[in-house]
Amino acid sequence: MKFEVGKELGKANLEVFSETLLSLAKQDRNVLAVTSDSRGSGKLTPFGKALPEQLVEVGIAEQNLVGVAAGLASTGKKVFAVSPASFLTARSLEQIKNDVCYSDHPVKLIGISSGVSYGALGSTHHATHDIAVLRAINNVSIIVPADNFETSEAVKAAANMSHPVYIKFGKRPMYHLHRPGTKFEVGKSITIRDGKDITFIATGETVYHALMAAQLLEKQGLSCRVISMHTVKPLDAEAIIQAASDTKGIVTVEEHRVFGGLGEACASALMEAGMSVPFKIVGLPDEYTITGSQLEIFSHYGISAQGLAETAGKLLNK
Repeated sequence: MKFEVGKELGKANLEVFSETLLSLAKQDRNVLAVTSDSRGSGKLTPFGKALPEQLVEVGIAEQNLVGVAAGLASTGKKVFAVSPASFLTARSLEQIKNDVCYSDHPVKLIGISSGVSYGALGSTHHATHDIAVLRAINNVSIIVPADNFETSEAVKAAANMSHPVYIKFGKRPMYHLHRPGTKFEVGKSITIRDGKDITFIATGETVYHALMAAQLLEKQGLSCRVISMHTVKPLDAEAIIQAASDTKGIVTVEEHRVFGGLGEACASALMEAGMSVPFKIVGLPDEYTITGSQLEIFSHYGISAQGLAETAGKLLNK
């Protein structure tokens, strides 16, 4: 059966995270999961049943979660601290900054139900700030997987990283975006589709929508490059600069505020390189986010195939 990028629906990235973590933990007793009443929402119930001595539950106490994780990591444990992204990166920010990053304890911070995955629960439960705040803190990598392959590879890479890392996952089943044999490397983006007219640089669950936009634009005679920028920090500046050289415009796409996220990171890389190219950041604007499902919110703010295709067309005056 021939594999077609973006046509085969897989699992939610969060499910793949839990399966990968369980596999790693069965091989290495030093792999631990610490949760803040997130065993169910983090899909860690099978992990707890299989390896109860390798799971620590701290209850709804996110600051304690990070502190405990840092302490365990300081003894050589490979600790995955799992909590809803909105609370992990806001309520526990002081502990992430001091106990994990500044103290250089290699905790793997796992933000679940990230972005606007909680949908109708509203802005209090949306994690649309996390990339911005963590980009500003020294000594932490930021990874936002786009599909099941990137998720599995990111978790395996994180287990062996010697410094802190933050990985965020959504709740929806994701389409497979990578062909067999694709190489994953932290800090190196993956070009899913090549093109010469415009480049979509996207991260996380928005990559699929960028790919669908590229297919719509192809019908209009436009050739689109689609880059999965799975690692937002450290950023693959080389791929961004190359895209600016090869194509006539760049659209960045993210499930995050337009401030401090992927778009501004890409813009900064281009400015520092002295590159000038038509450029547009697509994300969530500086306003109270509408209430609705993830896809309804995406559609409202133009983070959809149709919306991104229209944005790219306007950028190129097509």
